Amino acid sequence: MTKLRSVTLNDKAQPICELPVLSGTLGPDVVDVQALYTQTGMFTFDPGFTSTASCRSAITYIDGEAGILLYRGYPIEQLAEQSTFLEVCYLLLHGELPNSDEMEHFDHNITMHTMVHDQLSAFFKGFRRDAHPMAIMVGVVGALSSFYHDALDIRSKEDREMCAIRLIAKVPTIVAMCHKYSIGLPFIYPQNKLRYVQNFMRMMHSTPCDEYEPNPVLVRALDRILILHADHEQNASTSTVRLAGSSGANPFACVTAGIACLWGAAHGGANEAVLYMLEEIGDVSNISKYINKAKDKDDPFRLMGFGHRVYKNHDPRAKLMRETCHEVLTELGLHEDKLFKLALELERIALEDEYFIEKKLYPNVDFYSGIVLHALGIPSKMFTAVFAMGRTVGWISHWDEMISDPEQKIGRPRQLYTGASRRDLPPEHIKSV
Repeated sequence: MTKLRSVTLNDKAQPICELPVLSGTLGPDVVDVQALYTQTGMFTFDPGFTSTASCRSAITYIDGEAGILLYRGYPIEQLAEQSTFLEVCYLLLHGELPNSDEMEHFDHNITMHTMVHDQLSAFFKGFRRDAHPMAIMVGVVGALSSFYHDALDIRSKEDREMCAIRLIAKVPTIVAMCHKYSIGLPFIYPQNKLRYVQNFMRMMHSTPCDEYEPNPVLVRALDRILILHADHEQNASTSTVRLAGSSGANPFACVTAGIACLWGAAHGGANEAVLYMLEEIGDVSNISKYINKAKDKDDPFRLMGFGHRVYKNHDPRAKLMRETCHEVLTELGLHEDKLFKLALELERIALEDEYFIEKKLYPNVDFYSGIVLHALGIPSKMFTAVFAMGRTVGWISHWDEMISDPEQKIGRPRQLYTGASRRDLPPEHIKSV
């Protein structure tokens, strides 16, 4: 809604324009600067868009100072403890939790679309065996639009819903195929009798020689990881999906753009970086040395998995992931594993160290999720692909919301130009031509 007030911009104490103030359900008010250029000839300057609301959205709310994360108004703590990932998918897509009939129908639709077109498997043969899974995902997910062009009318609500179903259903199959291809094993097809996460774990770990029986504790752990990563407001990859979608690109192309953005180490690669960091530290006896390196502003070493761009307090997902981490370690008897002991000791020291407390560098969700994924037998190079699997529903929910928004227009950020002023080609250049 628009509040009955405005802000006045002044230049040398002279008012130059008035801009309306908008108010959402939660969070700070925003100044509507859409008319700023036409009234003043000026733009705003906001590198990284950290102080800019790029859209209206009713999907996810974050209060970084208070450590709050809400999906459609529901606290992440309640959803992670009492819901399944597919229930959260329905919630993000439709705005409300499903009743039993709606959930049964949604679950059935997802299950019936987990298979991918058989010709899609030929795409994998074009990649080297050592290709990064995210490189393969960018190519294969992008190719889905060439197989499922029967429902690509983005103005059709039914087509958009079918695309959402297909993406949520098929991305886990593609992620598992990326893993199997990278290790030289045949693809394992989904089974309709299995639930969403069970199916994925079986596709990841079964072979024609040895059937994999998913452990319920491990299934619930991965389900929770997917819930915690399902959406996170206007992060880099979600903003990328929205920007790509603003041009009218099909949803498969837009989600592919999100996958490419998520691939960046500063975004989706954080939990993978945690494992590499632990391997670099190597032993509990080396922790103090690396803690000191992290405190040295002249040392490039950084403790991965501590602190967060948005959360200036505790990451609300971290506590939940920490509980899951200990449940998995207990179930698998891995508390004595060298890598896990190292992680837990690093966590303990960092939580007690005044330097980290003062700077509010608390362990975030990536610190624990990397440890859990490693315990689940998922290779570190697959971590970001699993992240993409969980985030797909967030991407497609934001894409659908954007397409349905009457205010939607093609994204076109402006710039503060700092290059050369207008200049003419020198005479000698003209003569030489």
